[in-house]
Amino acid sequence: MSDNCTVAPANGRITGTQIRIVAVVVLGAFLALLNQTVMSPALPVIMSDFAIDASTAQWIMSIYPLVSGIMVPVSAFLIDKFSTRALFFGATLVFALGTLLCAAAPDFLFLIIGRVLQAAGMAGIVMSAGPAVGPVVGGAVIDTYGWRTMIGAIVPLAILVLVLGVFMLKNVGELKNPKLDLPSVVLSTIAFGGLLYGFSSASSMGWGNPVVLGSIVAGVVCLVLFVVRQGKIEDSLLQLGTLKTREFRVAAIIVTLINAACLVTNTLLPLLLQTSLGASAFETGMAMLPAAAVGIIISPISGVVFDKFGPRAISIVGLALMTGALFLLSLSTVNTPILVVALFCMLQSAGQSLANMPVNTWGVNALKNDMIAHGNAIANTGRQVAGGLCTALIITVMTSVTASAGVDASIQVATAVGAGVAYKVCAAIGLVSLICAIFSVRTKKTAPKTKEA
Repeated sequence: MSDNCTVAPANGRITGTQIRIVAVVVLGAFLALLNQTVMSPALPVIMSDFAIDASTAQWIMSIYPLVSGIMVPVSAFLIDKFSTRALFFGATLVFALGTLLCAAAPDFLFLIIGRVLQAAGMAGIVMSAGPAVGPVVGGAVIDTYGWRTMIGAIVPLAILVLVLGVFMLKNVGELKNPKLDLPSVVLSTIAFGGLLYGFSSASSMGWGNPVVLGSIVAGVVCLVLFVVRQGKIEDSLLQLGTLKTREFRVAAIIVTLINAACLVTNTLLPLLLQTSLGASAFETGMAMLPAAAVGIIISPISGVVFDKFGPRAISIVGLALMTGALFLLSLSTVNTPILVVALFCMLQSAGQSLANMPVNTWGVNALKNDMIAHGNAIANTGRQVAGGLCTALIITVMTSVTASAGVDASIQVATAVGAGVAYKVCAAIGLVSLICAIFSVRTKKTAPKTKEA
């Protein structure tokens, strides 16, 4: 064990140093998710400022989980290669620079580059409260001071986290000399980036455009090559052998579908509320608040129910509630009250929270102990990447429908029509996940090995 590592004391008691380390990491995690969700209410304003349509603006939201998904398997290499302090300081600095670039972005390209840096700096860090306060705080600041001020306000918070880390963070664990398979990183980046670009460009260029087709074909080919390579090399980014376990394979598919259906709301809901229903950025944040709050409340409850009754009943109830709420959202019109939309969004979040953790835990618990870390990496990568790609595809569908409806309707009506079609696609994805759960998830429980993926 290296001299700069901290370990738990022999008596098993938690030390003050350990508490301070956790506090710094949790604060950084909160900041990461605050940043991820605070952008939602700003989307319609950014679209207006940069004169872009929804299929282009969705990059702001979808690029974040996509880069995070690519970085999840790479983060294991970074953790083994660099000390805790060096990795935390580097990540926070990259995040702060990305945030500053977003706030000062002269055009949309620089805004996306900033989002990439943000995601790369904070990939894999989670904290529940960020999604709850992000839309509300962001909406209030946007209405009063504008979206650039809202993003810029995150920079001093990142600097504060960095300063606290200097005094409170200690190195943990033992450094190793891992190998990083660069061809796998390149293949995964081209695969997911190509698919995202192709899906998001289709509405403006057309599905038959050579650039669109070329991007999608390149993405599919590189994805196939990535999967093949993971099975042939020793130090693979993702151990796809975990998918041979039936329970984990089913759980990974269902969780991926859940996130594919629900992450779109971060982009879709602000467009519906502000463009069709006339809500302000603050009202948009308030409408999204109950959904985030109910998710925080229900997640631990779903864990207790899972421990007592197993995954089958709670996952089916949750997926049915989620799918039904998505379908109800698809019926929204320009005359739908904002409170009704907020209620449906809250029900969708409740169903998602009821199903997500139990299904994921059921699948991971079926793995052998030495495969759990690999299973978690696959699950995290799958749901992040699926969320980003599905957001791009569904918003592209929405933009195409909106453009067609806009010929004979106002922009408010056209957006509502497009959002209705998009939410119907989300509901269809939710229905597929529900059918998978009904026929595949079993009540039998395995010995608990992990609480989260």
